Amino acid sequence: MASSPIQLPCAAQSVGTVNSLVSTLIQTILTAQCALSAKDEWPKDYADTALSEALGVYDFIVIGAGSAGSVVASRLSENPDWKVLVLEAGDDPPQESEIPILGITIQQTPQTFNYYSEPTTRICQGLKHRLCYNPRGKVIGGSGAINGMVYVQGHQKDFDDWLAAGNTAWGWKDVKRYYEKAVRPVGNDTHPKGYVVLNERSLDGQALVDSAIFNATAELGVPSLTKYKHGIEIGTVYLPVTARAGRRMSTGKVYLAKVSRRPNLHVIKNAHVRKIHFEHSGKRATKVTFVLRGLYELSVEVRKEVVLSAGAIDSAKLLLLSGVGPRKELEALHIPVVHDLAVGSTLCDHVHAMFFFKVTTKALDTLSYTKETDAIYDSLIHKGGIFTQVPSGVTSFIDTKGKSDLPDIQIHYTFHRRGSSKAFERDSIRRNAKITAFLSENLKDAHLLSFMLILAQPGSVGKIRLRSTKYLDPPRIHSNFLDDSEDIATFLRGIRFIERLERSKALRAINATLLHIPLAECDGYKYRSDSYWRCYIKYLGEGGYHHTCTVKMGPAKDREACVNPRLLLHGVENLRVADASIMPNVPRGNTQAPVIMIGERAADFIKEDWQKCDGDGDWEKI
Repeated sequence: MASSPIQLPCAAQSVGTVNSLVSTLIQTILTAQCALSAKDEWPKDYADTALSEALGVYDFIVIGAGSAGSVVASRLSENPDWKVLVLEAGDDPPQESEIPILGITIQQTPQTFNYYSEPTTRICQGLKHRLCYNPRGKVIGGSGAINGMVYVQGHQKDFDDWLAAGNTAWGWKDVKRYYEKAVRPVGNDTHPKGYVVLNERSLDGQALVDSAIFNATAELGVPSLTKYKHGIEIGTVYLPVTARAGRRMSTGKVYLAKVSRRPNLHVIKNAHVRKIHFEHSGKRATKVTFVLRGLYELSVEVRKEVVLSAGAIDSAKLLLLSGVGPRKELEALHIPVVHDLAVGSTLCDHVHAMFFFKVTTKALDTLSYTKETDAIYDSLIHKGGIFTQVPSGVTSFIDTKGKSDLPDIQIHYTFHRRGSSKAFERDSIRRNAKITAFLSENLKDAHLLSFMLILAQPGSVGKIRLRSTKYLDPPRIHSNFLDDSEDIATFLRGIRFIERLERSKALRAINATLLHIPLAECDGYKYRSDSYWRCYIKYLGEGGYHHTCTVKMGPAKDREACVNPRLLLHGVENLRVADASIMPNVPRGNTQAPVIMIGERAADFIKEDWQKCDGDGDWEKI
């Protein structure tokens, strides 16, 4: 029996053909939506098998499937004789993760650890609750599944300083080859191997704005770099991103998922690790206990090594919960002390403040905002359009003192097209509603160009401490931003640089003027005075989401060091830490690339430290 045409409340009904075409269109869109984060793009979940058949002993247990953990697991499982288990607290990334411009909407969801720093009056006053927000990815790919995807290797001196501090084989010459290894295509469809997938940023339709930025900074003596090569240089440049064809390419996808069909590699999702166990002497890690899906507590034994890659916040938290940390802090919570180390005591992070230019040139009148319905259609069906573009745009590395080739500030530029008020509505997830409303109002009749002014290597140091012995409780994060007076001085020099850019011929040519955001406290000072800008930073300043240094690498003589230069925890022969927490100092520039490099190095350290001793599949440490 033939079905009746769908009856809709239209002035005239379809006789069938239009209904059929529209139904096909809807089905095509829904299919494309599902393909954004398809199951076959991610590792198979071993959880059900673990529940039904129990877990045996694994050679290596990797805690965390983030930017470094995914690399470590991928590289170790290249050896078919090694049995590797990955424990990830989250699940597959949501669809929004795959669309670069929607990454911010993953904040404040179950797919992130939504951490807040302890209260401060120096910064973050323009954010909701007046607290600095610290989102960390809780999905396959970790924070690499929610970040801005920028891939920059740091300045050569960053790593030479690590070497000078006693970290053998961590100079620029040592790490450079691992950066090169990470991006080198390897493997094939039959024998897949992981590597970083990069794409040069291409922002359609705003060449005039990009050109204005390059020309304006050049007027102030900042070189225009035609292409990013190796390491940070003073200059304005397009930075590559971990993306392809308008989709995110986290290491969870291109390293871990790509090789996840290996029979010796198992990945358990929604596995929140609550403790690492040690033998009585504390010299060896013996097993890991985790809670699966919030319901089942399981333990798994390790034969060779545990690799902790939970990120700078959660790696420190887990070590503290496991009895590794400052004795005084652990004893106060009645946690038995396994090793008295300075875990969590040297938290570093970039800090930034946002500035906005109103752009009214008629030359950009054609760049009105694309409707979100059109944008999502272009993204789903054509894998193009504004939703596939990366928000951070052009980047400058600048020495505000003008005395060296070491940048002390970094500026990310983002262009917001007229009419795109919903972009700031999404930002209201975390920012003060009055500020976002003001920015949205200005976007009704003009474009906005935002300047994210970042301190390249701030001197302020914070700490991470436990709130309780409950593994689900967030830690106490004492960010301590702007505690070092030099950080404020660097900010002020950076702001004066931005003011000089406003007076450049290139920005005046597009009618770009600095937007005065109403801030009651700050407007009590003379506009643009040092006092005004110090106040402005309190409201428009926040953390950079680049948490580092909480499980600091260094020689045994360094009282703050927690792991040695081969990333082994001091006093433990089989627990290695591989993520941003081991950095001795936060590098100049975004941290994703250095974290991936650390994952590559950790895997090589492990391979070098273990060798086959006979033909029966047994391995022993050298």
